[in-house]
Amino acid sequence: MRIWELFILAVGLSMDAFAVAISKGLAVNKIKFKHTVITGLWFGGFQALMPLIGYFLGVSFKKYITPVDHFIAFILLAAIGANMIKESFSKEENESNSDFGFKTMFIMAVATSIDALASGISFAVLENVNIIAAISFIGGCTFVFSAIGVKIGNVFGLKYKSKAELAGGVILIILGLKILIEHLLQEFGVINA
Repeated sequence: MRIWELFILAVGLSMDAFAVAISKGLAVNKIKFKHTVITGLWFGGFQALMPLIGYFLGVSFKKYITPVDHFIAFILLAAIGANMIKESFSKEENESNSDFGFKTMFIMAVATSIDALASGISFAVLENVNIIAAISFIGGCTFVFSAIGVKIGNVFGLKYKSKAELAGGVILIILGLKILIEHLLQEFGVINA
């Protein structure tokens, strides 16, 4: 997986956390620098940890799934992307919570990083994935987007939340399609590995 592909994946995965960070910013009357850092650390940390866990789970089962690895990567990324797109059109608004305490942030960080766990599984079945670079990109991007999201939410409100989820979903589906098409073209000898 190339650096630019990792970056695009990281941006796509960070959009869920960005959308939730916007909601956090909405709930805070007066935003402080510590709010942006706390949100960035929680969301970025879990977005880096979950793909690592997924990667190790995937490596454990790699010998069983190698023949269909490209289909698994496509299905996982497409499912995550489709869910994000569906959520972007949902009229249901999640209740904003201005609490930045351990329990609240832990639950939100886990909830926004489940998709990153699935991506980690796909890293295990793809060739040439540097897991350290991947989790660094994902964690770093999510930190930045989450910190910015809190500020944007506090200033602009819900205007960008659904657009971020939609963009993230589309990015993940396109990346999944790219993986599937490349592998199919390699199998049929159209392109070299």
